Amino acid sequence: MITFNQNEFAPFYANYITKSLLHTDVLEGLKKQKEDIPSFFKSIPVEKLEYRYEEGKWTPKDILLHIIDTERIFSYRALRISRNDMTPLSGFDENEYVPFANASTRTLQSLLEEYESVRNATLSLFVNLSEEQMLRVGHASNSTVSVRAIGSIIIGHELHHVSVIQERYL
Repeated sequence: MITFNQNEFAPFYANYITKSLLHTDVLEGLKKQKEDIPSFFKSIPVEKLEYRYEEGKWTPKDILLHIIDTERIFSYRALRISRNDMTPLSGFDENEYVPFANASTRTLQSLLEEYESVRNATLSLFVNLSEEQMLRVGHASNSTVSVRAIGSIIIGHELHHVSVIQERYL
């Protein structure tokens, strides 16, 4: 199990970090999810893929595309910080992304193919990072974050959204 220092992530991400600790390390978690997520989304009844449990809430397809977008952004952060780029990286407002992502116009298959492509790229990045690079700390969203924390945040973020779907959509 990974033990994090206080400066490795902002308190906002503590829930995601905690969820990620179900896995022994970042690579194991990322690989496991690559197997689990397609099966999970394929198990959702077709009529539920466009379902909103409340006005203004995202559909499961919106959530999947949000997971993909977030992983892309966080992997980019991990790349920059691992390469010792100390430029502060801006945050992003996921609520501004979803309406323009057009998840509803896409098939589940196309979303899952994109998920797999993004996850493969993330795995390719993380598998080749040294321990020193994993521990490197940079600045994103007005706080410090380590590369290994970013990997754990990606894992925990996905687990969080799977939980939301299970609780509120199924």
